[in-house]
Amino acid sequence: MGDYDTSITVAVPPATLFSYLADVQNLPAYMPRLTSAKPHGGDRVTVTAHIEPPGEPEQDVESEAWIHVLEEGKSLEWGAPGPHDYRGRLHVAAGDDANHSQLSVDLHTDRTEGEQVTDGLQEALDGIKAAVEAAEAGL
Repeated sequence: MGDYDTSITVAVPPATLFSYLADVQNLPAYMPRLTSAKPHGGDRVTVTAHIEPPGEPEQDVESEAWIHVLEEGKSLEWGAPGPHDYRGRLHVAAGDDANHSQLSVDLHTDRTEGEQVTDGLQEALDGIKAAVEAAEAGL
């Protein structure tokens, strides 16, 4: 079992960051390997990812997931059914000034992969930062 957490500063106001994250259709813009995210009403989402499993050919896989957008507290919680008890939480907080946010992520999985999970979390946060800052700049 593994619990992981990390955070990053993003150069956009907290409301902008939370609004961007709350739109599930933005997931492929910042989540490594995700190619689509389709909301199905409520908290259900179908995601498709392009993966390269060791010793196997590249492939696209589709999975069901859930995402709860919590306006109060500016958080998103997510998870996916399956044997690894995969779930997490993104939280948006005010940064040092009105134009910066602090984004933190907590992740739990029964599939402990150590450095691979830590690297994936940092890659996701870097992707969020790049995507939302580019969107805010109109790029």
